[in-house]
Amino acid sequence: MTTEKKCTVADLITNLIIEKLEAGCIPWRKPWNGSSAPRNLVTGRPYRGINAFLLGCTGATWFATYNQINEKGGSIKAGTKSLPVVFWSIKPVADRATGDEKNIPILRYYRVFSLDNVTGIEPPAAEETTREFTPIEAAERVIDSMPQRPDIKTGEARAYYSPSLDYINMPRNELFHSDEEWYSTLFHELAHATGHENRLNRSTVTKSAYFGSGDYSKEELVAECCAAFLAAETGIINAVIDNSAAYIEGWLKALKSKDNRGMVIHAAAAGQRAADFILNRREMDGS
Repeated sequence: MTTEKKCTVADLITNLIIEKLEAGCIPWRKPWNGSSAPRNLVTGRPYRGINAFLLGCTGATWFATYNQINEKGGSIKAGTKSLPVVFWSIKPVADRATGDEKNIPILRYYRVFSLDNVTGIEPPAAEETTREFTPIEAAERVIDSMPQRPDIKTGEARAYYSPSLDYINMPRNELFHSDEEWYSTLFHELAHATGHENRLNRSTVTKSAYFGSGDYSKEELVAECCAAFLAAETGIINAVIDNSAAYIEGWLKALKSKDNRGMVIHAAAAGQRAADFILNRREMDGS
């Protein structure tokens, strides 16, 4: 366990949050229960507050300290970085004026490792919360109308589009918090798929872009604009607009552009073209 001055620990966590936002990680946006919230391997308790946000960015579920991993016979993979978990502790101190003892809250932190980067320990079985899914006809029509639509798979509890293999993976629809959020997430991934070389041939998809790079961030912004347009088209916009706004704000932080307003305009135009492709509207007037 490490103890530092309040401002030092606060700065550490603030800098980590900024780093995650700039890399496009908005963990509180995740609209499905594909895996448990980040938890401690030994106690089983979920992390709370800012710890849940920071650990949620990794996509992992189980975390443990160095000593906990050793006690369970595990080994941390070489090069693995730890993440801080912060908490408040109470320290009794003497009041300088009166000499009376008073309790002062002090911000402390310790470090944990994701079990994904540990060998020799089998993670507990994942927990899933499911709900009954009711298809939304207008949204289903949009999905069915997309020309050259890529395969949509449900093999993993995460949402992504694979440009090299040209398929979309989606968490099962009953895992989502609402039907609208499932469609909004799928619209986002379908938007990415429009950038494939055999569709709109968008450079932010066809070129190799590493996570958090400018091109990666621009493409995410395009996809979210497209998803918002499709949500409006199908009447589910009110259910997803807050999430979209939070997501776009996070990606704007990553763009590091002197003219983010202009970037949004360009992203919205590209998002509109992607939406038009998905809606099979080939003949557009350019407006």
